[in-house]
Amino acid sequence: MSVSNEQLSARNARSRKLTRRRIGVKYPAIFTEPGDVAMDIGARLQLVRKTRGLSQRELAKRVGVTNSTISLIEQNKVSPSVSSLKKVLDGIPVSLADFFTQDLDIGLPDNPFYSADELPDVGNNDIHYFLVGQHRPQRQMCILREVMPPGSDTGESMLVHAGEEGGVVIAGQVEVTVGDQVRVLQAGEAYYFESQVPHRFRNVGEQEAVIFSANTPATF
Repeated sequence: MSVSNEQLSARNARSRKLTRRRIGVKYPAIFTEPGDVAMDIGARLQLVRKTRGLSQRELAKRVGVTNSTISLIEQNKVSPSVSSLKKVLDGIPVSLADFFTQDLDIGLPDNPFYSADELPDVGNNDIHYFLVGQHRPQRQMCILREVMPPGSDTGESMLVHAGEEGGVVIAGQVEVTVGDQVRVLQAGEAYYFESQVPHRFRNVGEQEAVIFSANTPATF
């Protein structure tokens, strides 16, 4: 029996949909469709995982997902949000900063000043987190210049980690969710909360949003 190209396309689409359902990937809540990325996230995750002696199955077990999910990320067939990537990296464990910058040359750790090109971007999914003092020994604080394009979001999966954090919106409008409290902050307004409370950031304006933030202990 011959099958038309249209029928083959429909079958493939149904197959992809069923595969995503089986591995627990739900677009766009947890993972977003892959787009143009500045870094091969999948290859880097695979390298870090193997360096730590972890199989896909073991990492998946630690994170609480199927090993197929880890495989799809490593093949760049799905692109995790910031919160989802952090959850995966916590299972290794490795910080977001080390994940993105571990192959950078280490500068002088006692230098108190940093030029713009010495602030590595540890962000993901179009959100840029420019980190201050990446190679400072025993760094206790994370200072970031955050740049969020219009419509960008840290993800529907809320961020949760130890410590406390605060920041000031320098430009744009940022919707900040902390627990069951939600507020849109304008330029000049700020936030400060315990990081163990689930939280989320979303650029709800029509222009790029910029935040200067700090948290301790350092999670990036």
